[in-house]
Amino acid sequence: MATINSNFLKLKAGYLFPEIGRRVKAYTESAPDKAARIIRCGIGDVTEPLPSAVRVAMHAAVDEQGDRTTFKGYGPEQGYEFLRQAIVENQFADLGISADEIFISDGSKCDSGNILDIFGKGNTIAITDPVYPVYVDTNVMAGNTGEADENGAYAGLLYMPCTAENNFVADVPSEKADLIYLCFPNNPTGATATREQLTKWVEYAKANNAIILFDAAYEAFIQDADVPHSIFEIEGAKECAIEFRSFSKNGGFTGVRCAYTVIPKSLTGKADDGSDISIHQLWSRRHSTKFNGASYPRPKRRGPPSFLPKEKSRYPPSFPTTWKMRNSSVKPANPSDSASLAAKMHLTSGSAARKASAHGRCSTRCSKKLKSSSPPAPASAPQAKATSASPHSTPAKTWWKSASA
Repeated sequence: MATINSNFLKLKAGYLFPEIGRRVKAYTESAPDKAARIIRCGIGDVTEPLPSAVRVAMHAAVDEQGDRTTFKGYGPEQGYEFLRQAIVENQFADLGISADEIFISDGSKCDSGNILDIFGKGNTIAITDPVYPVYVDTNVMAGNTGEADENGAYAGLLYMPCTAENNFVADVPSEKADLIYLCFPNNPTGATATREQLTKWVEYAKANNAIILFDAAYEAFIQDADVPHSIFEIEGAKECAIEFRSFSKNGGFTGVRCAYTVIPKSLTGKADDGSDISIHQLWSRRHSTKFNGASYPRPKRRGPPSFLPKEKSRYPPSFPTTWKMRNSSVKPANPSDSASLAAKMHLTSGSAARKASAHGRCSTRCSKKLKSSSPPAPASAPQAKATSASPHSTPAKTWWKSASA
């Protein structure tokens, strides 16, 4: 008899965003006259088409795939070397990160869930509340929680409230945690953590032999000099943190799927016998077994190091870097020899964001910056308002009984 993973039955609703979509669809069909007035609080998406640089890179790479002399089959599971090196040069310069500590993937959402494959049972999982639902649901699926209560909170998880009183940045807990999920700028609140706040988290993790799972998908929106773009800007983080990055938020890659995860070689976890085991080694083994590498039309061969638009003066200093890039005609110097134009589009914009932080100060609260800017919101833009209520309320029916309703 084939048995199932019964942990899935603990999930009291369908995954949040499809569930919202299903309910919105049902409502609009029943009340079409009210459809235009609906305020949608589900998953965000990009509102602009792919930039010119991305399209040029994809067309050129597809042409290469049609030529026997340049065709690429299975790529390296960890990612093409030229792309990994470009990421280090543009995003982690002077932070001590090497190219072989970068793992290219098909999305940071996938990585933040799949990372649990390499961690054992019995870890205490700490999450912020409210929270990006992937962190909770994947731990439920992996058997790291008990049942949910009437408010949707799962036994076994350490919930860290994010409220107006703490400016929506969770306080370091008094309890001991083993795996800690942090997302800054935060989804869904938009809050950011200062260098001092992140330093406290790193100190806590090192003191408790914990590992921080740091989601930096929205780092390009940071312009305040006191807000780190990477957890690895904090001394000691390479011994206690993993960082997830996205190509979606400032390159428009939501429909393309490409991201990367940074795992320092100095990061270790404990085996059952108490010995230290390399997390980098475990993830590389997992990645090689379960992933065949990112599609070649996304990463293309190496070319010009930068192709930022020359005209920047029409944007105010506090204008989000993503929109600067997305609303510019960015073209490579030589399209026939372009290097990962799609990926470098993302990398260069991130570099520009750090340079922008030296002038044109804006609020350390990403939500305020987003709210005050006039262009459309980026992919999966964090909501400007957050509450301290649990993000997992329990509907009347369980998901496997109501999915077809």
